[in-house]
Amino acid sequence: MNAITIPKSKIGDSRLAARLSRETEGEVLFSAPDRGRYSTDASIYQIEPVGVLVPKTAADVEAAMAICREEGIPILARGGGTSQCGQTVNRALVLDCSKYLRRVLSVEGDTARVEPGITLGALNEAIKGTKQFFPVDPSTWQRCTIGGMAGNNSCGGKSIRYGLMADNVRAIDAILADGSRHIFGENAPNTDLVARLHALGEREAAEIAEKFPHQLRRVGGYNLDALTPDARANGRGNLSRLLVGSEGTLAFSAALDLKLWPIKPRKVVGICQFPTFRRAMEASRHLVTLDPEAVELVDRTMIDLGRSIPIYRATIDQMVIGEPDSLLIVEFHGQEDGPLLQQLDRLEEMMGDLGLPGQVVRAVDGGFQAAIAEVREAGLNIMMSMKGDGKPVSFIEDCAVGLDDLADYTERLNDVFAKHGTKGTWYAHASVGCLHVRPVLNMKDGEDVRKMREIAEECFELVREYKGSHSGEHGDGIVRSEFNEPMFGSKIARAFEAVKDEFDPNALLNPGRVVRPPKMDDRSLFRYAPEYQADVSVKPVLDWSAWPGPQGGLLSAVEMCNNNGTCRKFDANVMCPSYRVTRDEQHLTRGRANTLRLALSGQLGPDALASPQVGEAMSLCVSCKGCKRECPTGVDMAKMKIEHLAARNAKHGIPLKDRLVAALPTMARYARFAPWLANICDSVPLLARLSERFLGLSAKRSLPRFRRDVFRDEEARGDGWKGEVILFGDTFNRYFEPENLRAAVRVLSASGYRVTAPKAEGRPLCCGRTYLAAGMVDQARAEARRTLEALSKSDAPVLGLEPSCLMTLRDEFAALLPGKEAEALSKRAFLITEFLEAKDALPALKPVSGAAHIHGHCHQKAFGAFPAAVKALKRVPGMEVKPIQSSCCGMAGAFGYEAKNFETSVAMAELSLLPAVRAAGAGDVIVADGTSCRHQIQDLSGREAIHSIRLLDRAL
Repeated sequence: MNAITIPKSKIGDSRLAARLSRETEGEVLFSAPDRGRYSTDASIYQIEPVGVLVPKTAADVEAAMAICREEGIPILARGGGTSQCGQTVNRALVLDCSKYLRRVLSVEGDTARVEPGITLGALNEAIKGTKQFFPVDPSTWQRCTIGGMAGNNSCGGKSIRYGLMADNVRAIDAILADGSRHIFGENAPNTDLVARLHALGEREAAEIAEKFPHQLRRVGGYNLDALTPDARANGRGNLSRLLVGSEGTLAFSAALDLKLWPIKPRKVVGICQFPTFRRAMEASRHLVTLDPEAVELVDRTMIDLGRSIPIYRATIDQMVIGEPDSLLIVEFHGQEDGPLLQQLDRLEEMMGDLGLPGQVVRAVDGGFQAAIAEVREAGLNIMMSMKGDGKPVSFIEDCAVGLDDLADYTERLNDVFAKHGTKGTWYAHASVGCLHVRPVLNMKDGEDVRKMREIAEECFELVREYKGSHSGEHGDGIVRSEFNEPMFGSKIARAFEAVKDEFDPNALLNPGRVVRPPKMDDRSLFRYAPEYQADVSVKPVLDWSAWPGPQGGLLSAVEMCNNNGTCRKFDANVMCPSYRVTRDEQHLTRGRANTLRLALSGQLGPDALASPQVGEAMSLCVSCKGCKRECPTGVDMAKMKIEHLAARNAKHGIPLKDRLVAALPTMARYARFAPWLANICDSVPLLARLSERFLGLSAKRSLPRFRRDVFRDEEARGDGWKGEVILFGDTFNRYFEPENLRAAVRVLSASGYRVTAPKAEGRPLCCGRTYLAAGMVDQARAEARRTLEALSKSDAPVLGLEPSCLMTLRDEFAALLPGKEAEALSKRAFLITEFLEAKDALPALKPVSGAAHIHGHCHQKAFGAFPAAVKALKRVPGMEVKPIQSSCCGMAGAFGYEAKNFETSVAMAELSLLPAVRAAGAGDVIVADGTSCRHQIQDLSGREAIHSIRLLDRAL
């Protein structure tokens, strides 16, 4: 059964959805937006699935497979959805294993049994107490699942040391298409199926020996070499090898037994600099003789693009000497530093022998090494950060050739690119001759699609000439399956089909992949199909001109999401806090971007940008701005959410609750005259319950307390000899915590600055953030204009305390009022600790004993300002400063006050922030520069948190 022959009536079929809901415990997702979010992976393709099931147990999988057998519906198992070749999109029922099927079932000796949905990062975190790890390390290790890695036969940077996934899977507990359960491993039972497979291997042994490339990086087709008599004789006949790399076309992996390796605790890195790309390629075969753990390429394009991304700029600058054309990152791992440093010495000697003395940057510091690894792992996304329709396209990305041929192969392939009027970006695994290369093409342009096919055919002809592998890491999918026959020959291609038919005679499991595929350039399967176009009725309310294209650039900005799924990571940075709690694709930067792209291109119907479906996808976006910094392609979902809210308001009106929140700065000005009245809800439980019923504000929350002793701009003062600074008194610190602004005046004055606080139109300045949060863009623009005009009368630095408000001046003002004035303001607007650290301005401070645990506001982290706050506090003598490794606090302005968000808000805080606060000593200080962060900490832990400026004020 071909993947595209399922009747359209089956797509989103309510009867099938109802049956899955009755007969499984899993989550059934059949709406058009849900199907759309699962219609893409990190490839160029888009295929709408029949529906999605998120199984909670293996029994759910078995039940779903039984239903699909009866209904004639294909099944597609999916993990992180990060595949490059289209193997995780199909016209099928998608089984998303990543939410629930993620347990480590057992660890015995050097074998771990795991469920398929566990990520590699989570697995290694779970087993680190055994002093072992699983070494197959794709760059997507934070979000790729073990099941997906097995399906793809993943490799990673250390394959020269540890081999491929097929070399590290000991057994697979498999569910076949007919519902039967089999263990495929080193000692698989001799069933009829196994006997037939071995017979095929014996019959085709000579052809396999002749036609299979003798390269470590060979992941194309099925691993038939595991079936041969020679394989059984030399210990490589483990039948799990046949399932590894089969892309879910042969069986569902209910559990996998993995081979663990001892952790090597020490590491050193040498970054070798080369004046030309060819010299780097020629050097690779020499560098591997030093017995490194990995040798990874970074080319000139990646260096330049990396420097353009704020989160990577400093690391790239530290990695290079001058302006090299290419880098080779060489890693050595071991048990002790001494021998590793000697290996670095030998690396420098070898570079000298190659005519490049003094061209190695040594990285022995763990922090620098981690930053280098982050750049390397982000290689794909850095390449994809190119703006515009032309992007580096994955279709010949991971061909592998011998190291002796690498320089000639890459040079000839560059000539192929030049012949077709394009160029390629190169990076990754130089140690094994598997370089990720992506020609820059526009997949919306039929002419470039034609070029893609011609380049593919010429590239694969080169690969065959060099006896290489046309698929060296990322599998077959749609992109390469049709080339398996030219690569391996007709006889092997028929053997692949025979294996598929033995396992899955009715083609229910991911049909059309590996065998009997569609054409790789069938544009009806493309994300940007010929009929793809922007909905011209959408008129953005913000400036998106940095991304040229329709809708003022809005759609182009949304299309920057390449589906690689960096937002699915679970480290202690910011992105993506709601996904960490829900693990739902809908509540993920990638899921939201896909929803917006479908809406903006008319695929969700008319006026979809204003629709409840888009609203549901945006509902848990806390506008943390984490994606703006941490997404390597810079998808700014917080800014995109404003476009949805504005469209919703225009079509459906502004909800009363949003109007009240937006008007907070105005209300606060008048509430100071009768604060007891404004605070009455917290004192009268009945009013709190009525507020929850009619406004949606949780009765479980205490509200900010209005004050009579508000901060007045006249309190700004100082006779500073260092010049003037403008103190931007935001609404929250001005009216609710004025002691923070007063502390700021004292610290700035003591630091030698004259403090001023201008007004405009007789009232305090305002950033308009509350209006933006409600999608009331015209009102926000009016406040921005008033504030910008007042602040443009001076060129003095503008300093603020509240990260979300100050960063609005630095960021959204340019989208509201594009022009030189907003750009100039963005360059002189700083959080107060940023400014004090940059100027080294703090006076001598007196000792303060104890520890300060500091939590970073999301916008502080997203704009790189959190380290300055930590450094400023470290200037206080006698105080131990402990940054809290946390993501969003969960309050996020008004988000955490809403009753519908209360549980999610608490769950966000419980991920890491609240445990750290509770673990702090009774006499320790909790520091948080965000108003909402302080409120969340007080509400949920009972501990008071203070702004960093108050702690510095205490130390004056």
